[in-house]
Amino acid sequence: MIIVLGAGVVGVLVEAFVPRRPRHAVQVGIALLALVAALVQVVRLRDTEIIGAVGSVAIDGPALFLQGTLLVMAIISVMFFAERRIESGGNAFAPAASSLPGSEDERVLVRDRVLQTEIYPLTMFSVGGMMLFPAANDLLVMFIALEVLSLPLYLLCGMARRRRLLSQEAAMKYFLLGAFASGFFLFGAAFVYGYAGSLEFAAIDAALAARVGQEGLLLAGVGLMAVGLLFKIGAVPFHAWTPDVYQGAPSQVTAFMAACTKIAAFGAMLRLFYVAFGGIRTDWQPMLWAVAIITMVVGIVVALTQTDVKRMLAYSSIAHAGFILTALVAVDEVAIAAILFYLAAYGLTTLGAFAVVTLVRDAGGEATHLSKWAGLGKRSPLLAATFGLFLLALAGIPLTSGFVGKLTVFAAAFQGGAMPLVIVGVVTSAVAAFFYVRVIVLMFFSDPAPEGPTVAVPSAWTVVGIGAAVVATIVLGILPGPLLELAEQAAVFVR
Repeated sequence: MIIVLGAGVVGVLVEAFVPRRPRHAVQVGIALLALVAALVQVVRLRDTEIIGAVGSVAIDGPALFLQGTLLVMAIISVMFFAERRIESGGNAFAPAASSLPGSEDERVLVRDRVLQTEIYPLTMFSVGGMMLFPAANDLLVMFIALEVLSLPLYLLCGMARRRRLLSQEAAMKYFLLGAFASGFFLFGAAFVYGYAGSLEFAAIDAALAARVGQEGLLLAGVGLMAVGLLFKIGAVPFHAWTPDVYQGAPSQVTAFMAACTKIAAFGAMLRLFYVAFGGIRTDWQPMLWAVAIITMVVGIVVALTQTDVKRMLAYSSIAHAGFILTALVAVDEVAIAAILFYLAAYGLTTLGAFAVVTLVRDAGGEATHLSKWAGLGKRSPLLAATFGLFLLALAGIPLTSGFVGKLTVFAAAFQGGAMPLVIVGVVTSAVAAFFYVRVIVLMFFSDPAPEGPTVAVPSAWTVVGIGAAVVATIVLGILPGPLLELAEQAAVFVR
């Protein structure tokens, strides 16, 4: 975490002192070097179990697994950010976030092909917060991590080069709703502190046994904190921001946000509900049952009506949050391992899917309306086949990572006595297959429009990133054993 956050600070200094022309290459190099170095350090610490920073940070199996997963996703995301061949202006980001859309200042910056480089230190800070979030062993540190990961994302969502007003609207919605969610989380933490007299998870767990019959304040706090975390994973009814933000943000940022934020937020939920609130599981399990069911149903039903690819993937991500919640209610090591595997598999597939979206373009930029994708399989068979693979994985078709992920979370829920959740999950997964397969049919069995979109030829950055996602989707579907074993070994929280 120190390496990643330190790279963010160095990136800010680069913005101040390095000349504009070499700045982009320097920022990309610093970001990738820091992420790789941090990943090496996580691998070195793989068997470590410590509680440090005056009891506020826990380094254990789940934290290290999630941090390693986040770093892999962040490396691929930075590769997508570094793409300079797709957009005529250089990259997908506005040359200066402070310039007014359509202003003379912006026209001059676009004409001079000025590249946005502030995104790299912002990404480093966000990744640092994401790494701290599932490792936080203290309510105050968890709130700080929530803010550190969120604030850069609010800015990144408003930096699209094209459709800037839509992008800025998405950033404003995300910021305002995120501020409310953070307020709920902090207010809930105050209630829990009032009950337990401590912010540390171990002390809160000890207070549950010592103060039986006085849970009113505690339960209010748990409910309020759940709002903040459920907002971050995009669960219903706290999901309203998801489709608008996913559609308006630059697709590279959407990919980063869809994969990494969900991983960090679920990691924080696991630690909070299993370590701090495990003693009152019978009180919060019914709440998560209800949220899981409504999330799966709403996510799938609304996705059926979408005509925009990015909004369809947004509602798909909402449904996947519901699938993961089915395992979270089980409260055992099997559930932890299942969730860890699912998050890794889902994150890689999602990164690849949104990266493919950036390559299908027309005169206005990305062609995200589904009608524009008709006949894509005849225009670009390889790209359409790649996107089809990602859709099949999201649908949970056998021999893909998505199938193994769903199998593990549903098995964990079944073992944990949540059979009704499993039934709802299987039914909604079957329904979801319809809108995923609909896009595949549209691409391969429809005639392309005479003036349909073109397929951009990306640089090596995007090719390598999409290739890694394809390989992971196939390998984790055929040979999931090594990652499943790693998740099982990492499924114990230090207390």
